[in-house]
Amino acid sequence: MSAAARKDEFVNAVAEATDALRSLFAETPLQENDYLSKKTGARVFLKREDLTPVRSYKIRGAFNFFRKAMARGGQERTFVCASAGNHAQGFAYVCRHFGCKGVVFMPVTTPQQKIDKTRIFGGDFVEIRLIGDFFDDCYRAALSFAEESGGAMVPPFDHPDIIEGQATVGREIAEQIQSFDGAQMDDSLVILPVGGGGLASGVTRYLTACGEAGAFAFAEPEGAASLQQALVQDRPVRLERVDNFVDGAAVAEIGAAPFSHLKAFDAEAVHLVPENRLCATMIEMLNIEGVVLEPAGALAIDTLKDFAPQDLAGRTVIAVVSGGNFDFERLPDVKERALRFEGLKKYFIFRFPQRPGALRDFLDLLGPEDDITRFEYLKKSARNFGSVLIGIETRNHANFDVLTQRFDAAGWAYQDITNNDTIAGLII
Repeated sequence: MSAAARKDEFVNAVAEATDALRSLFAETPLQENDYLSKKTGARVFLKREDLTPVRSYKIRGAFNFFRKAMARGGQERTFVCASAGNHAQGFAYVCRHFGCKGVVFMPVTTPQQKIDKTRIFGGDFVEIRLIGDFFDDCYRAALSFAEESGGAMVPPFDHPDIIEGQATVGREIAEQIQSFDGAQMDDSLVILPVGGGGLASGVTRYLTACGEAGAFAFAEPEGAASLQQALVQDRPVRLERVDNFVDGAAVAEIGAAPFSHLKAFDAEAVHLVPENRLCATMIEMLNIEGVVLEPAGALAIDTLKDFAPQDLAGRTVIAVVSGGNFDFERLPDVKERALRFEGLKKYFIFRFPQRPGALRDFLDLLGPEDDITRFEYLKKSARNFGSVLIGIETRNHANFDVLTQRFDAAGWAYQDITNNDTIAGLII
């Protein structure tokens, strides 16, 4: 089959998948965002995948996988997946839609909220099995079960039918952008979050095949740069270490099927998003726009910060918001990270004198906008000095310059450990 024929076949398959998807839910909105547009100088549109029935785009790929399996006579098969997040919820929702039996393998450490939501979406059609402390453990158990039972393993991203389903996001974008006067795809910038690569490969492949592509940018967590490393080494590589904070995109190795298309892009198109900066974006969108985003869902929006104003001025920019399944028990950690990134909160270890009045002397150094959020003796004995962990929050990051000057002038011995990941990870 020629390259042109393959393009046409993919475009037609995505069109068919999109039409079929309407039996499950309406297209998600493409919304022009005034706040981000004014902030960047571009016309910024958000593709709101956080507004699907399961609050993420993952339902698209799962639906397409099931739809094609049904067409091949798979109604009586048991479907299997391993996931502790959005893929499990999309899988469960689709199981109930098609009336198919599904088994979801999750780590024992999965938060109860995610277990409960998966159970609600799947109802009586889904069985949840908690196996192992880590994802790899439950993934191996799921593979073994699928093989032994003759079940169909539904992967989260590394399968042509999954990619085809995620590509429906691209088709909707191409159709929806036409309703906005002056917005053009040929000079657009489409920003896509990347985990395993299913969404990014599907959308870029579809828009390119349709001739609707402008430029693409990819947003990965700094602690899970699987696409960037694959592009640098020209092959999928397994990362030795992955930061799981952005759990919806913390993938150790880009999928082989997605990479077969994404390898055409340059590594410079991948933007690595610092996790703490991402938290600041999540808080910003919550406080100003009232939009609840999970970390992975904020990746594309956060990447706008990487572009100079002259590179965005007047352009049509489309950021795909991939999900909004945020567990509010994580909010204190997100706020903490955001404050540290913005320079509004710091942690110090002080060598504190063990004498009456020492605390009063220290407090006198604080300014009117400075607040102690933590004060803890790390080591206290009968000696003349003790080590004290002190957390300080302020309203303006410049206040810390003044404050540390006062500490130095008063002769205090201290260490700023805010950005020391090794020490901070142990005691903060």
